[in-house]
Amino acid sequence: MASRILTLGLRSLKKPIPLGYCAASDHSAASEIRALIGNREVVGFGHNGQPNYVDSPSFPLPAIRWKEPTKDILALKEKEKGDWHKLSIEEKKALYRASFRQTFSEFKAPSGEWKSIFGFALFFASLGLWMFIALKVFVYNPLPISFDEEHKRAQLKRMLDLKMNPVTGIASEWDYEKNKWK
Repeated sequence: MASRILTLGLRSLKKPIPLGYCAASDHSAASEIRALIGNREVVGFGHNGQPNYVDSPSFPLPAIRWKEPTKDILALKEKEKGDWHKLSIEEKKALYRASFRQTFSEFKAPSGEWKSIFGFALFFASLGLWMFIALKVFVYNPLPISFDEEHKRAQLKRMLDLKMNPVTGIASEWDYEKNKWK
């Protein structure tokens, strides 16, 4: 889905379609649009007023037909003007496929794109983890000696002996008479 939207966005960046393409006085705009869409029939206003084709459940009626008319499609369109009961199922499907690329169930079906997104996310997370490990091993200095347990206990004992911050600090939690934590 995201790749389809990106493709459509990039196509629209190639050549902007001017507004008011239906005006009879603006022949250059009409010829630019014809160059983009070919002989496909314009059947509606379109998304943002532009003659483009998009399969979307939020915009179910595209502005142009999916296929350019061929002899077979034109013959089916003439037959379509009569009684629809005389059309076979295959002819009805061919008429539908001339106007639309996919059915609702086809373009709303899960594409499995989440798997590639999840894979890329895991790849970049593992890349970040490996970069962290490389920095830890090759770039950062080793921890100072004051971070081992013996030195931490000695520092705590010194803080208690000096009665550092006796109101709210760590010395406030020490019972000096019983020589243990409160």
